[in-house]
Amino acid sequence: MIPYIKGRTTHQAHVNVPEGTYEEEYARNGFSGRYAHLYRSEAPVEWISIEGPLKPRAYDFKKVQADSNDYLSSRKPYLENSDVKILFSKIKTEMNYFFRNADADEVLFIHAGFGKLETDFGPLNYTSGDYLIIPRGTVYRLAPTELTEILIIESFSEIRFPDKGMLGQHALFDPAVLKTPTPEPSLLTSDVYQLKIKRCNEITTIKYPFNPLNTVGWKGTLTVWQLNVKDIRPVLSDRYHLPPSAHSTLIAHNFVICSFLPRPLENGDPQAMKVPFYHSNIDFDEVLFYHKGQFFSRAGISEGMMTFHPQGIHHGPQKEAISRTSDVKETNEIAIMIDTKNPLFPSKDCELIENTDYWKSWSNLK
Repeated sequence: MIPYIKGRTTHQAHVNVPEGTYEEEYARNGFSGRYAHLYRSEAPVEWISIEGPLKPRAYDFKKVQADSNDYLSSRKPYLENSDVKILFSKIKTEMNYFFRNADADEVLFIHAGFGKLETDFGPLNYTSGDYLIIPRGTVYRLAPTELTEILIIESFSEIRFPDKGMLGQHALFDPAVLKTPTPEPSLLTSDVYQLKIKRCNEITTIKYPFNPLNTVGWKGTLTVWQLNVKDIRPVLSDRYHLPPSAHSTLIAHNFVICSFLPRPLENGDPQAMKVPFYHSNIDFDEVLFYHKGQFFSRAGISEGMMTFHPQGIHHGPQKEAISRTSDVKETNEIAIMIDTKNPLFPSKDCELIENTDYWKSWSNLK
């Protein structure tokens, strides 16, 4: 790992970038492998046209209609590969059946709404900003008390918490803040109870004369977890812009889920970058779901939108964001990032909610 230095560069990455240049991080394995910092005379995103599948995309979930009758039909897939599937759902009324996903672990991120999640392990009351982590094979039912909007991440490998290493086990969030359910009787009453099981993307329906959520006790290390973004304490650096991987919340095989949260910016050095640096997306596709707040590195993005930047094409802040944030001391944004090692493929439903001019947002095109 010998660092070579050629031409006009900066002494410290992301700090005091030479005037008239734009720093790009060109790296392998996300931000943890071999790297080079390239100092360019023009920003690498100042394109005048893009034709082909690598065009950056933006999707607006505010255009999605709520399905008041059926949770499963409301779960529309938008991006997917062999490791992960990203879906979105809006539901108004409680499910009149139970559901088990035999294909994948699930992470339900509650974008909006309140209600109850009933599970094999017991119920949890959910609210906006909650991660609900549901292991593969867990039976559950959602009972919203108001319109609930959910970003759903299906993982075909086990969802885990990241190793916090030298930061210590209480960094990012103390494991003690994780909520787990205690068994209680299900609120659903019926003469016949239905359990719908998804396996290989097909549904099998089982009927019982009793409520299948009949657990009276449990013990062990595998359960349903609840984590709200307000309980996550982001890692900070007063003098250096940290890579997105510093904000990892959950990990799985070939992808990671990160939480970008309100935090002070890099105020300890006036020459330190405050916005994300340009990078080349060499080994990962990047998806960002915008939950709440003002998104300081990009104009034209609002709550409930999702951007998709495929690997193989540059990505970074709008040029105006660099000057716009020079005097900003903190960010109040909340966004969820999903980085995938294997390419993601959009579904047909993406076309219905896409902002087709999003790719122009980096340049001065009118």
